[in-house]
This record gives sequence, C-alpha cells and structure tokens, in this order.
Amino acid sequence: MNIDEKLQGWLKSHLTLEDVLPTQMPVYVNSMAYFFGTMTLSALMVVIGSGIIIAIFGPGWWHVSPTGHFFNSVHFWGVEVFYFGLVLHLLAKFFKAAWRDGRWRTWVIGLVTFAVTIFSGITGTLLQQNWDAQWNAVQGKDPMNALGLAWINAMDPGQLLTLHVALLPFLIVLFAAIHIGIVRSESPVRPIERSRKEEVR
Repeated sequence: MNIDEKLQGWLKSHLTLEDVLPTQMPVYVNSMAYFFGTMTLSALMVVIGSGIIIAIFGPGWWHVSPTGHFFNSVHFWGVEVFYFGLVLHLLAKFFKAAWRDGRWRTWVIGLVTFAVTIFSGITGTLLQQNWDAQWNAVQGKDPMNALGLAWINAMDPGQLLTLHVALLPFLIVLFAAIHIGIVRSESPVRPIERSRKEEVR
C-alpha cells in the first residue's frame, strides 16, 4: 500500500463528505458563540490577502503610497478583528466546556495555533520600519533569549520578514485547517444541558 492509499483511507474514515460540506447543522450551532470562530477565520483570510499584496510591493511601500497605506491599514485592522474574534471564540468554548467527549485534540491544536499567531504578530510589529519597530526590536532580543529563541534575531529585518511572510502564516493555516478538520469530523460539541439530560435518560 502506498502513501496516497493510506491517506485516502484515513480521510474517508475520519472526514466524510458530509463532514467537510455539511448541508445541515445541529440546532444549537445557531448561536453567537459559534459565530466567533467564523469571524476569526474571515479575519484571517483578510489578513493573509492584504499581507500578500503588501509583500508583493515590498515592506516600504505603505510609507510612500496612499494605496499601500490603505492595505497596511486593512492588514492592521484585520489582525485586530482576528484577535478579537479569537479571544471571544476561546472564551465561548471554554465556558461551554467544549473539551468534553474526547475533544482535547481540538483544544491542543487550537492553543498551538494561538501561540504561533502571537509570534507572527510580534514579527509583524517589528517590520513596521519606524522608530517604534526599532525600539521594540532592541528590547525584544532579551525576551527572545529568555524563551530559548536566541536564533530569532529581532534586529534582522530579512529574517523577520521570512518568518512573518512565509513560515508563520504557513503554520497558522496548517494548524487552523487541522483544527477545523477535527471539529468537522467530531461535530460541534453539544450544550452542557442537553448532555446532562441525555445522561439522565
């Protein structure tokens, strides 16, 4: 058996077509608490799209062009909405006890994704090419050393640009896709009240 056959078998057993593209969802999903995840994903698409445009025209473009300034603002506010939705999503799922019924993998992948986004945000603030970015870069080298990340040179714009544009977004999209795949394969967690009623029966 080759790798493709193994992958096909795993996908068919863990992620059916109905899981990937559901036509019906449980009634309890029709709630604002389930909207925050969609909000986070939508903001992530805006951040990645605007980031690609900024990367194409170069890191100095947004300082000299009104169009560049617009896309830089879209990128910045996309990140703000992303973290706003992400924190609300995390809080909503925490208070819904969404780790029940063996869904711990969803939480672990979600927290790993959250950690990677923090480092992506840090590298983004260091690429602004202004006095704030320079001051943050100088101050940031000591925390990086303390975290055991001395190989990240906060003073090197080339290294930061590679991390921020290539490596970290790839990891974020990869982990987010795994997170969504697990949620789709296991279905959204049921409300606590409903679970208790079913246990009483």
